[in-house]
Amino acid sequence: MRMGELYKTAEGKEKHVPIIDLLKGEGKAGKDIVKVVVGKDVPHPNLTEHHIVWIELFGVKTDGNVIDIGRSVFGPGYTEPSACFHVSCADFKALVATSYCNIHGVWESTHEL
Repeated sequence: MRMGELYKTAEGKEKHVPIIDLLKGEGKAGKDIVKVVVGKDVPHPNLTEHHIVWIELFGVKTDGNVIDIGRSVFGPGYTEPSACFHVSCADFKALVATSYCNIHGVWESTHEL
């Protein structure tokens, strides 16, 4: 899944690309925990004038359908750009995370299952 021209591929990806970590079976009722973090290795600024606005997670099903799993919205200066989702990943062949920086636009990453 790609939204084409919306996504950035220039410099700064180390602090803009959302990183997906999967903890199989560690969520409620045996569901998987999908943690998405922006700026995991290189912190992203968290100021009113430059911050991550949201993180969104999609699941790509084995039949190719894309499911919007959820979105977390962040208050600049108050919350770090990190979100956890409790998901049953069995029906998905991939997870796709997107993030939006108020200055540098939309970024994406994919985690094949």
